[in-house]
Amino acid sequence: MAYSEFRALNEESLVEYIKATPALASKLGNGGDGDDLGDLKIKEVGDGNLNFVYIVVGSRGSLVIKQALPYVRCIGESWPMTKERAYFEATALKEEFHWCPAHVPEIYHFDRTMSLIGMRYLEPPHIILRKGLIAGTEYPLLAQHMSDFMSRTLFFTSLLYRSTTEHKRAIAEFCSNVEMCRLTEQVVFSDPYKISQFNRWTTPYLDADAEAVREDNDLKLEIAELKAKFCERAQALLHGDLHTGSVMVTSDSTQVIDPEFAFYGPMGFDIGAFLANLILAFFAQNGHSNGEDDRKEFKQYISQTIEDTWNLFEKKFVALWDEHKDGSGEAYLPGIYNNPEVLQLAQKKYMVDLFHDSLGFGAAKMIRRIVGVAHVEDFESISDPSKRAACEKKALDFAKLLLKNRRSFVRIGGVVTAMQQLEK
Repeated sequence: MAYSEFRALNEESLVEYIKATPALASKLGNGGDGDDLGDLKIKEVGDGNLNFVYIVVGSRGSLVIKQALPYVRCIGESWPMTKERAYFEATALKEEFHWCPAHVPEIYHFDRTMSLIGMRYLEPPHIILRKGLIAGTEYPLLAQHMSDFMSRTLFFTSLLYRSTTEHKRAIAEFCSNVEMCRLTEQVVFSDPYKISQFNRWTTPYLDADAEAVREDNDLKLEIAELKAKFCERAQALLHGDLHTGSVMVTSDSTQVIDPEFAFYGPMGFDIGAFLANLILAFFAQNGHSNGEDDRKEFKQYISQTIEDTWNLFEKKFVALWDEHKDGSGEAYLPGIYNNPEVLQLAQKKYMVDLFHDSLGFGAAKMIRRIVGVAHVEDFESISDPSKRAACEKKALDFAKLLLKNRRSFVRIGGVVTAMQQLEK
């Protein structure tokens, strides 16, 4: 079944689509001809924000179907959004899978007309990382796996590995994902710092805090600098929305999903987004504590994971740089950076700048999750609004401190210490 124009599928029409698509049917039944797919089980599991997401289970296998809508699903047709984001998501997933197959689900099928992706189903006990952190579950390999994903996908899509010709061609491929980038520009770098109809916060408890963000001149200067970097600097292929809701985990598996915001931008935006969401999870823990579990040990686990994630990322990223220093990458030509001393100086400056970028972008992502349009379940699942607001205020205060003073931090351990001190 080949559609000549887009139509949103439902559970009934999806069955017919799968039967007529061998790449999908072959993953679910015996022969892939559609004749043995009469007992498909389909469940819609989208979070309601942007897309339809279906889990499809057949007699011999399972998969996930994701279809993008031409508007923001949680708001409706009054907020149009390009369905072409599915193309960029599929393209990014294929590229990320190429460089890091251990932590990215495989794509089976992409239909550009239908804005539809068929991919590997991450079976239970895989769970969205954010939900696991809310439940207080520790994932001992998380830092190891996420540092693998970020170091490999960022290094191998940057000029440290590629020629300028290859890099510019790749940038051009993603330039048309402009609507998703503009959405990020709006909700991360603009709306929280002005009066916007989409902003919300835990009122009345955070009314003064939201106003303080809008009136903070120093904060506005810092966010302007970060917005310029976001818009102007095409360092590497970014996931573009690398929060704890875009990662699925078990005790020994970590899978990164949903790169529909993918584009070529500053590496620190991805790194910062992931670290920021761990920090938000840290500050939310008091809201989930009770008489049986004060969450102190779990907060220590999150703190250690934040520290390990950056330290492992830095180690692996520099190791990849060392391994490929004589390759085709044109950022630091081997004929110029031709001795260990100058290369180490270049690497040190590069990583310090990347560290500070990551802290700044992470702080910006935290602020938007507290006084902007889209919040996080870590806080939203705290039913008592006064208790929730107390957690959010500490996170907001820390984000403002981090954004303004990011260049004063030398190591990630200092960031974690400052975070813990504010929590006391």
